[in-house]
Amino acid sequence: MKKTQSNILIIDDQEDILFAAKMLLKKHFETIFTLNNPKNVLQLLSENEIDVVLLDMNYRIGFEDGREGLYFLKEIKKLSPKTVVILMTAFGKVETAVEGLKNGAFDYVLKPWENEKLVETVKQAVDEARKNKRKIEKEIIDNNFFVGDSKAIQKAYALGEKVAKTDANVLILGENGTGKFVMAHHIHQSSNRKNNAFIHVDLGSLNDNIFESELFGYAKGAFTDAKIDTAGRFENAQNGTIFLDEIGNVPLHLQSKLLQVIQTKTVTRLGESKARPLNVRIITATNLNLKEEVNLKNFREDLYYRINTMEITLPSLKERKEDKIPLAKFLLQKMISKYERNEIVFSEKALEQIEKHAWNGNIREMENRIERAVILCDNNTISETDLDLEQIISFENRDDIPLSDIEKITIEKVLAKHDYNISKSAEELGLSRAALYRRMEKYNINNS
Repeated sequence: MKKTQSNILIIDDQEDILFAAKMLLKKHFETIFTLNNPKNVLQLLSENEIDVVLLDMNYRIGFEDGREGLYFLKEIKKLSPKTVVILMTAFGKVETAVEGLKNGAFDYVLKPWENEKLVETVKQAVDEARKNKRKIEKEIIDNNFFVGDSKAIQKAYALGEKVAKTDANVLILGENGTGKFVMAHHIHQSSNRKNNAFIHVDLGSLNDNIFESELFGYAKGAFTDAKIDTAGRFENAQNGTIFLDEIGNVPLHLQSKLLQVIQTKTVTRLGESKARPLNVRIITATNLNLKEEVNLKNFREDLYYRINTMEITLPSLKERKEDKIPLAKFLLQKMISKYERNEIVFSEKALEQIEKHAWNGNIREMENRIERAVILCDNNTISETDLDLEQIISFENRDDIPLSDIEKITIEKVLAKHDYNISKSAEELGLSRAALYRRMEKYNINNS
């Protein structure tokens, strides 16, 4: 059974509850975090992207009114609006749980829970978290994004501007965190389709069993829960743009179905035989080397050429060093506005660290670190301690170290930093999980 790619956090002061919930949910979801003290949740949320929180409502003996749970619910929603919260209580205080729903909780469960019901509730919450994420992404102000002055990024955006005026399919390449969504959205906003829908689909998070129904839609009665006729993402993007993110993660047996839709410019809902015409601009993105994946027979060559009428490669921050400081200042202003803080500036040492840091996770890593610093800083100046960046060993002027050794050292360092959490390490390194595993095997790095 393929696990849903999501990050779940369980908060409860009883270790047996944490253990039982983790053992159950880790069979269905990719990454499970646990906390026995809710006071640590803000720190964890500032360092990790959490989709769903299972939050117990009572933490002190003799205090069973759920007030603590409601307090931390509000704090979580304030810090991470896209995170979905499910309340847990052993005392059946329905009136308090209802108050929690009014304050932004998605649902509540009573302990002891029914396993199947809990898993289904969390799955629904993950779907809601994805909707929240897409909503937040859509709220990006069209012209309020950072491009930069480096030749590499200017070249990429100049190409984006040219291709935007056409209906050509676009493949956006680049490491994790380089801004592929922003580029896709910019192309849409610069096109003649800008007044129509921009639909973002994270293909890497779609389970095989819902792939077709999500993308192509379904007719009433096509399967057990198909209560009404439902359009898929392609139809929702009619006359607009569909952005298929993480295209490299689509399994081979589903690539042929995607290819047929792109080739015929029609879509057939599950349970129907009628092909519906499509007028949709297709933009795809991946952090994988698709040419290599084609050679390895992991990606269909005919699909590769269909999606790759125009290819745009976004540079990593290592390739645009002159943009690091201006980007950091731009992101800082964004976070000041988000958290309604007074004016905050970087200290000189913090700026030096920003300039020297490798930023393997690129813009996403920088944004995460700056957001964390804004939350943690006690005054109006962000110090190097607030950023919490490791001191970087510079290899730039060393010609006595083979590139393979540098890569191995870097991978080992990042793995150790994240206690060998593959998902978090892969994200910081700008790799897919599969690519990281391949490199670990290549360099004989044990997963421990």
